[in-house]
This record gives sequence, C-alpha cells and structure tokens, in this order.
Amino acid sequence: MTARPANAHQARLLKLLRDGGPNSRAQLGDQVDLSRSKLAVEVDRLLETGLAVADGLAASRGGRRSHNIRLNPGLRFLGVDIGATSVDVAVTNAELEILGHINQPMDVREGPVAVFEQVLSMAAKLRASGLAEGFDGAGIGVPGPVRFPEGVPVAPPIMPGWDGFPVREALSQELGCPVMVDNDVNLMALGEQHAGVARTVHDFLVVKIGTGIGCGIVVGGEVYRGTTGSAGDIGHIQAVPEGRPCACGNRGCLEAHFSGAALARDATEAAQQGTSAELAARLSAGGSLSAADVAAAAAAGDATALDLIREGGSRTGQVIAGLVSFFNPGLVVIGGGVTGLGHTLLAAIRTQVYRQSLPLATGNLPIVLGELGPTAGVIGAARLISDHLFSPA
Repeated sequence: MTARPANAHQARLLKLLRDGGPNSRAQLGDQVDLSRSKLAVEVDRLLETGLAVADGLAASRGGRRSHNIRLNPGLRFLGVDIGATSVDVAVTNAELEILGHINQPMDVREGPVAVFEQVLSMAAKLRASGLAEGFDGAGIGVPGPVRFPEGVPVAPPIMPGWDGFPVREALSQELGCPVMVDNDVNLMALGEQHAGVARTVHDFLVVKIGTGIGCGIVVGGEVYRGTTGSAGDIGHIQAVPEGRPCACGNRGCLEAHFSGAALARDATEAAQQGTSAELAARLSAGGSLSAADVAAAAAAGDATALDLIREGGSRTGQVIAGLVSFFNPGLVVIGGGVTGLGHTLLAAIRTQVYRQSLPLATGNLPIVLGELGPTAGVIGAARLISDHLFSPA
C-alpha cells in the first residue's frame, strides 16, 4: 500500500468505509459535511488511488442509482498481540474482519529477538495459507509501557531485555510495510471500540487482567496514552500498604496481589497447605496451577477458589472505584485471560465499585466482560495501523 489519503476529507471517508462497510455516495454524503460536488471529487480521487473501489449499484433513493463504494478488498493488515505467555497473530481485510488467526504459547521473557522470530514465523504461515501475498501494514501490541511516537517499549516490568528495543523499526524492515506499536491493553480498548461492547461509547475504561494488570483509557473516542506512554499502568497502584513485593520494585501493588501469576501462586499455597482438596488434586495431576485451574475449581464449588476470586475482585474493584471517581467513564470493560473466572470476579468488582464510588458516577455505569476475548487485541492492532494509514501523510 503506497497511497495515503491526501486530506482530512479523504481520511474521514476511508474510516467511514472501514467502520461501516460498503456505502453509496449518497449515504457517505449523509455522514460528512461536504457539498455534493466536493464529495464527488474526493471519492473519485480515492478511487484513482486504488484505496477504494466501486462495488455494484446502490439501492435506489429516487433518481439515477449510484455505485456503492468500498475499501479495496485486496488490502491486508497484520495484527499482533504479544502477551506475557502467548502471542496472537491475525490477518484482516481493510474492514478489520479477521481472515485468519493463530495463537501460540510464548514467553515474553525470552526477549525480543526470540519472540519476533516466532511472530514472523506465524505471519509467514498465514501468508502461505493464501490469505495475503504481503501486508499493507502491521499493528503490534506488547505487555508494557510504550513510547508511542517511536514504537519503543520503556522499562516494562515483566519484559526483561525489551527496554528501548526498536520494535517498530525492526519489524517494519522484516515485514516490508509500515508498523505501529502500542501497549496491549490500549489495543484491546481499540478492538472493543471497533467491534465489541464499546461500539457506541466515547469515554470508557478497559481493564485487562492477565499475567499483569493494565487499563486502556478512551476519552472522546481516542486512546489516551499520557505524556510518555505509561497512562493506565494501574497494576502498580498500591492496593495493600506494605504488601507483597512487586516486579516493579515497590510493595503492595495490585498486580502483586491479584493477577494471573499472583492467583496461581495463592492457589498453589492453598493446595500445599491442604485448605482446598480440589486445588490439591489439580496440583498433583498437573504439577502446577494456573488461573484456569482456579476457575475450574470455583465452578466445581470449591470454597477456597471462590474466596481467592472474590478477594482479588474486591482489590481490583477498589482500584477501579478510584478511577471511576476520577474519570467518570460511561463504561468499564473487564478483559484478559483471568476473565475466565467469569461472573464471580465481575460481581466482586461491581460490588466494590458501586460501594465506593459516588452514585452520580455509578448510577448508569455498566461494568461488563469484554465481548471479543483473545481477538480484541489483534482487531485493535489492525485498527491502530489502519488509523495511521488512513490519515493524511
């Protein structure tokens, strides 16, 4: 993809076609503040670039029928969502529909070189399946703070060896296309905004609870990243004064007391101390425990597993309550691997938020699980790169 929109009007038209699918000229005209003649000029210029194509006759609105316009169906975006313990890679079309998706286990602590070898191998596999001859752009999510303009991770607590690594530059050279990089929870927020529960909300929070805990902040429809890219790093807000040591070097962080890793550690301790026969049996059978084991034990009615989930949800809700009082969002979305804990976790979070925050902030505040699961990040990654490419150069 070499063409870019020449002005803000063309950029707006491209994003309307991305988000709404094929549209007639008349329907596009209803959504943009352009005269009919100016709209015709801009649409014709997009058709000349090849970014958009004519797509059959539109339904009649009286008078001569016009052609539908759609984004070029040959455009392909690569979405990459790197987590602490796994990586998702997907190919989408220009309308961000997933055409192919691969998930593989991976340890981010192996460092950027090893991780990107795996990512490139997965991308090559998708390309070889016939989904794409090449990629017009790629979006990458990483589980740590990112200096957004440069696409560089900055001192990520759970990513040793990644500090300052030129992710955008390195992958752009390997893939041969433009690349954008962001924190993984920001991409989850973009994904839920594009195709999930946040489609109609302009101010919302997405809290991702996985190996770590982060928060995507969307203000007026745009992701808020902060001055240096570290906005939303709520896993390192203190939840327990003088509590457990955290990977960041402080004590009592939310992430040290409730995250996938913390939950697995607490479950293992409970199993070893004999307070949960269900967890002990799972530990004996598998050799280790994960958040998924806690979810399964809770589903079987295990009281210890349920207590662990409720306690973690209450601590998370305590932090979210502070965010709600400060930000007054229209929606809070809970996502990430630990959401396999389901409605027991959600109920504990809701209880704490509704109890602590003022009624004016919570009276009409939905707190819900994300709709998209593991595809939220890759859809958000494709959205990130398309936002970049569908903006004037």
